[in-house]
Amino acid sequence: MGRIFFLFIFFIFFSCTKQIRVESAPVNNNNLFEFISSLKMPDNLDFCGEKVPLDIPEVRERAEREFYMLLQQPGQIILYLKRSGKYFELFDNLLKQNNLPGDLKYLCVAESALFMARSSKGAEGLWQFIPETGRKMGLRIDEFVDERRHPEKSTIAAIKYLKEGYDTFHSWTLTAAGYNMGHSGVSSSLRFQSADDYFSLFLNEETSRYIFRIILIKEIMLNAEKYGFKIKESEKYSTVKAKIISWNRSIPDLSDWAKQLGYTYKDIRLLNLWILQKSLPMPKGRQYEIAVPEK
Repeated sequence: MGRIFFLFIFFIFFSCTKQIRVESAPVNNNNLFEFISSLKMPDNLDFCGEKVPLDIPEVRERAEREFYMLLQQPGQIILYLKRSGKYFELFDNLLKQNNLPGDLKYLCVAESALFMARSSKGAEGLWQFIPETGRKMGLRIDEFVDERRHPEKSTIAAIKYLKEGYDTFHSWTLTAAGYNMGHSGVSSSLRFQSADDYFSLFLNEETSRYIFRIILIKEIMLNAEKYGFKIKESEKYSTVKAKIISWNRSIPDLSDWAKQLGYTYKDIRLLNLWILQKSLPMPKGRQYEIAVPEK
């Protein structure tokens, strides 16, 4: 009986597989590989105006590694491009207000893929702050609220941290490296190796790839069609139009509170990913600024 059942299942699986093979459009891998092979990394790359010394063979090889590794992830790059519609305008405005280079927004892409990610090391949000650093930069992080998940507040915190790095290093590549491994780690490496720039340093595997990944993300996103990605502006994701409600009292039941104002619990949670619980305690020192959909 068991053998008959097994043969029956195998027959069904084989039939379905055969049908899929017939009905699915064939993929010409040769054309795909030829196209990727035809793509060449530009001879000039920069980050925040700082030139990448591609005339150094070891530097070029590291850059090309990230270039081709990224091109192996077309679905991820498409998501980068689509998600940029939700966040790049906010990033550009805040960076401009603080007289910082617009290229810094690509650091966020490398950190979180423009997603409210959570790492195994406890980093959270678009800019991937660990709790200690987030609090130092002025973010509230507790059991009810995690402002690492607040797009605007976390971006302001990232700008503050990046400014601290630039005040120390006077180099955006070293500042970005410090965002990855800590400013003190970069300072220590510079002293020990008697170096004065990122490209002269021998660093751990993650940080040695980090700057190149940011730079090549920037290159591909800025020249998407050149690399085969055709995403219209209308296809990019956008944020829901919202207004802010200031609230200086506790909210024992967030679902009930939302209904009283004519919204759903889902409306509130999607627009306020920094809220962690189904309720909010009395605010300490400052009121809650809660986004709600514009009616």
